[in-house]
Amino acid sequence: MRLRGRKGIRESLESQPELVVLDAAPHRGNWKAFFGNDNPIHVELGMGKGRFISQMSVRNPHINFIGVDMYDELLRRASEKARIAWEEKGESEPPNLALLRANIEGIETMFAPGELERIYLNFSDPWPKSKHARRRLTHERFVTKYIDILNEKGEIHFKTDSQSLFEFSLNSFADMELVMRNISLNLHKDGPREDLVFTEYETKFAEKGQPIHRVEVVIGEEALRQHRERRQESLRAEAAAGVEVDDEGEE
Repeated sequence: MRLRGRKGIRESLESQPELVVLDAAPHRGNWKAFFGNDNPIHVELGMGKGRFISQMSVRNPHINFIGVDMYDELLRRASEKARIAWEEKGESEPPNLALLRANIEGIETMFAPGELERIYLNFSDPWPKSKHARRRLTHERFVTKYIDILNEKGEIHFKTDSQSLFEFSLNSFADMELVMRNISLNLHKDGPREDLVFTEYETKFAEKGQPIHRVEVVIGEEALRQHRERRQESLRAEAAAGVEVDDEGEE
């Protein structure tokens, strides 16, 4: 991707240290100090123009969000979106958001083990050629890093319009024996999911009726425990509902 940035873009980013982070190294293992609280940290890898991460931060004020991308122009656009989103809420500065300029290849240098609670992968580059499979953000070499930096409640939420990338990703997660839930091959087939925040790409694809694929991957021990408990409760509820129907039928 090549982006033509505005003149003085680097100076603009440097003038926003409360929002834009140009070097992650000093914050590794200490991101809670950057935000000034102990709230959970959710990260979007490859945030693009920043609509998703900005809206997520507004909807969830008790969660800290970090949007990561490697292009100055995308950080500039994301910073504008973030400020507009929070100004509509009466805030002059986004209180729970950071925009980080970094290459995802070095994610282990940005975050310490167990520092994050959730990772979002939204419409990542599918790298369709087989020889480029290792560059896909759901390849085992990346997922291994995600597992290390996620905490006991850690999860990965993945969305894509690419069927081939989705199939590759499901196989990648399965080969690593990871637990998957809420797998969808057409996320918005019954209409837009209002409970979910759309990215720029997602809005465009949904308007065209193009299927969006989504899956949640459960990583942390506490997240796995909660997932199993909810599953057991659901099974018990289904069983109870089945018994009631049988009783009514006998009557």
